[in-house]
Amino acid sequence: MIGLVQALLQKAFMRVEALFNAAFGDRLNPLYHLGTISFFLFWVVGASGLYLYAFFETGVSDAYASVESLTHRQWFAGGILRSVHRYASDALVFTMLLHLLRHFAFNRFRSFRWLSWVTGIALIWGIYASGINGYMLPWDRMGQYVTVAVFEWLDWLPGFGGTLVRNVIYPSSVNDRFFSLLTFMHIGVSLFVLLLMFVHVQRVPKARTLPPPAVMLGLLGSLLALALVHPALSQGGPADLSRAVTELRLDSWLLAIFPLLDLWSAGRVWALVAVGTALLGMLPWLPPRFRREHAGAFRMMLHPSMQPIGVRRGETLLDAGLRQGLTLPYECRNGGCGVCLCTILHGEVDYGHYQRLALPDALRAQGKALMCCATPLSDLDIEVAGQRALQARATLPVREYLARVDRMEQLSADVMRLTLTPIAHEAIDFKAGQYLNIVLDDGQRRAFSFANPPGETAHIELHVRRIPDGLFTGHVFTRMRVGDTVRFEGPLGDFTLRESVRPILFVAGATGFAPVKSIVEDAFARGLTRPMILYWGVRKRADLYAFDLAEQWQRQHPNFRFVPVLSEPDPTDDWQGRTGLVHAAMLADFPDLSGHEVYVCGSIRMVDVAVPAFLAQGLDETACFSDAFMPSAAARHPSGG
Repeated sequence: MIGLVQALLQKAFMRVEALFNAAFGDRLNPLYHLGTISFFLFWVVGASGLYLYAFFETGVSDAYASVESLTHRQWFAGGILRSVHRYASDALVFTMLLHLLRHFAFNRFRSFRWLSWVTGIALIWGIYASGINGYMLPWDRMGQYVTVAVFEWLDWLPGFGGTLVRNVIYPSSVNDRFFSLLTFMHIGVSLFVLLLMFVHVQRVPKARTLPPPAVMLGLLGSLLALALVHPALSQGGPADLSRAVTELRLDSWLLAIFPLLDLWSAGRVWALVAVGTALLGMLPWLPPRFRREHAGAFRMMLHPSMQPIGVRRGETLLDAGLRQGLTLPYECRNGGCGVCLCTILHGEVDYGHYQRLALPDALRAQGKALMCCATPLSDLDIEVAGQRALQARATLPVREYLARVDRMEQLSADVMRLTLTPIAHEAIDFKAGQYLNIVLDDGQRRAFSFANPPGETAHIELHVRRIPDGLFTGHVFTRMRVGDTVRFEGPLGDFTLRESVRPILFVAGATGFAPVKSIVEDAFARGLTRPMILYWGVRKRADLYAFDLAEQWQRQHPNFRFVPVLSEPDPTDDWQGRTGLVHAAMLADFPDLSGHEVYVCGSIRMVDVAVPAFLAQGLDETACFSDAFMPSAAARHPSGG
């Protein structure tokens, strides 16, 4: 029965996630960030609650008046924050329940994950307790109803025998001391929830506690819009214990159990809560259990570093590597983006559940798997692209340099060429196609490819593309001046030209031209005669910031050809050349890629779409080399930001 329910939920989640990927992109899909969204909403609830508490009076006669004053006399702050506090609490319950349901659907609660599962259940009840307690504090008719109903329910428990409800059914029984106790409970339960949140993530390797900035801004914008359109207000006027509460609009999330308290006996509701919680808590140990082949740990050998790793039963390959301190490429951790692609050299895996766009059947047939979804069925040997450089970055000290900005030249509206000179005039030994990390004052790093060939080591050329709200790129375009100093480390990366006799096809997107420029100019300098064709894709003609240089290469070198491709040409460009997606243009020219070498550099999305298409058109996977970037410090390859 459990397996059938999980199968239905898996199918539903996979379909909805595919729709969300199409709408938001795999990196901003909210279903991939339910845990971090819940953390963020907790902070929103906490921050707004602190402001409300600063103006809240805990006396019986003052509580309602202080909340009403806060709501209406300073609606621009207190009123909005009261609504944000309410709606963020509802959203927190929703995302936590959805997070729990998703982990149940994909069987991510057994074995070593039992602690996260059990503490997650406790967290949900903690949020319910804090939220229900919060409804008592305004001491309006809703607060009266919730308080009386909760105390009547608690009175059913052995040991109370009706003593609790006596404190809230007579006006003389409710005093200022009682309200101080309610406030203390609200703060105390919230602090306990915070502590439990810390315990909850302890067994999640490299657990993140905040969603991407765009998701946070979207959530805040939605909460503020809802607060303005439908503000949260008190119901029915101040509490009056001399009159029973007969009509209210109950919160569908935090107060969902209260209609049962009116329909059922307190004992039946307690039985429902106790049995439901017990069943949820026992799920990690209920059948279906792991199959026999899952009974113990497996050994995974990571190539090319040849580092052995222990993988626990039911643990994904990614979690096993992260748990043991390896720096591995990943992003969504849910089989939606394809960043954590690896090759299974030996052994068997359960591929898990993933989006087909992230792992097409053609790649799976070639032995590829997604580390964030795959779990071992035997001992394994796997290969992770670029893992040698990543491992070196994690375990070996990388040399740092200081350089002076010697020249700044704006090549297009959003691309700046930086020329750096190492202050000690040290020659930097790098290979064409490698990159460096700019080290910011706060320790963050931004990666950029060397755009000059290795023979020109006295100066370093970088192509910096401005990223909206980018910390470093914004500085370059607004505040950086010639003579400034920058700190960087490197060289890094293995996107370098291989020695062979096969014709070379370069596919570059936007500033993916930079490492290709380094490779091509190095090839010219070394006298390579292998045929080379560069397909460079941008949106508009103005984005081809080195068009004349590429044309010059084509005129001067008979073994080189340049094919520019525009995806969104402007009518004023009067463009007569190729249009559409750059990788599609190359595929149209080469229906059979066997016998070629392809080097593709651009955004992660471009690379993830292009590489499977190249392989499906006959390209040998050993002859396909990619360098993907994204605008963040955590990017696996050069980006900027």
